Amino acid sequence: MTNLPPMIQTFVLHFGEMGSRWGINRTVGQIYALLYVSPKPLNADDIREALGFARSNVSMGLKELDSWQLIRLKHLPNDRRDYFTVPEDIWEIVRTLVEQRRKREIEPTLTMLRDVLMEKPSGEDEKFAQNKMNEMHDIIEMLTNWYTDMQKMETERLVNLLKLGAKVYKLYEMKDKIFVVKGGKEK
Repeated sequence: MTNLPPMIQTFVLHFGEMGSRWGINRTVGQIYALLYVSPKPLNADDIREALGFARSNVSMGLKELDSWQLIRLKHLPNDRRDYFTVPEDIWEIVRTLVEQRRKREIEPTLTMLRDVLMEKPSGEDEKFAQNKMNEMHDIIEMLTNWYTDMQKMETERLVNLLKLGAKVYKLYEMKDKIFVVKGGKEK
C-alpha cells in the first residue's frame, strides 16, 4: 500500500479497521475505501497493485461488495477487463447500506420474533420472556417503519430533517404551548 498517497492510505487503512467492526472483513473495507476515493473506475489488477492484496482476495472482496450492491461494474472502450466504481451520490450508498443491513439483520430478527410471539408460553418464565420479546419486536418494527418512511423521502428533505436534529424535539415540546385562538392566529 506504499504507492498510495498518505491521506488516501490513512483513509483506506482506517476503513479496513472499521469494516471489521461493522461485520465485513478488513480486505473488503479497504477495497471499498479505495474505490470510494478513486477518481476513476479501477480493475482488479489496479486494486491488487494499490493495496498489495492477492488477486484471489481482491476477487472475493469484489464479489462481497457486489452482493451488497455497493459497487458498479463498468466497461471501458477497447478494454475487455471489468472496472469497478461506487455510486457518486453518498446518499445512494447510505441508503443501499441501510437497506442491505435491514434485509440481512433486521428482517430475520423480526421474523423470528413474530414466530416466537405466536407460540403459547409454557410457563411464567416463557411468559416473561415473551413480553420482553414483544417489546423488542415493537421497537424494531417502529424503527423499521420509520426507516421505510425516510427511505422514500427525497434526499434534500432528508438532509434538512437531519440538520434539524434536536430542534425537532424542542418543537415537539412546544406543541402543548401553542394554541390557536378564534380567528386563526397562533399564540
